[in-house]
Amino acid sequence: MSDISRLTERLVAFNEQRNWKQFHNPKDLALSLVLEAAEVMEHFQWKSVEEMKAHVSEHRSAIGEELADVLYWVLLMSYYFEIDIANALEEKMVKNDEKYPVEKAKGRHEKYNQL
Repeated sequence: MSDISRLTERLVAFNEQRNWKQFHNPKDLALSLVLEAAEVMEHFQWKSVEEMKAHVSEHRSAIGEELADVLYWVLLMSYYFEIDIANALEEKMVKNDEKYPVEKAKGRHEKYNQL
């Protein structure tokens, strides 16, 4: 069993024990994901590059908790929607390799259609 499968089973059991599936419709799952991602962003809002480096160093644990919250919703959504998230990521990376070939994209930040 993969780490992702184990984590997903843990999350599903946590939710089932609390009878929370009744609240987990696609809209609210997606909204929860976005809200948690926004909490990650709050750590960097209004900070310079130097301030962000210091903040990450000082608040690594809190940032990790917010990233864990994002992962929680990604894994729960993938479970409910019957998406093999590891496979979906692998497939997406194949597409990204095609859209961003190293010889064109290395060291550049442009979108694939501008390379």
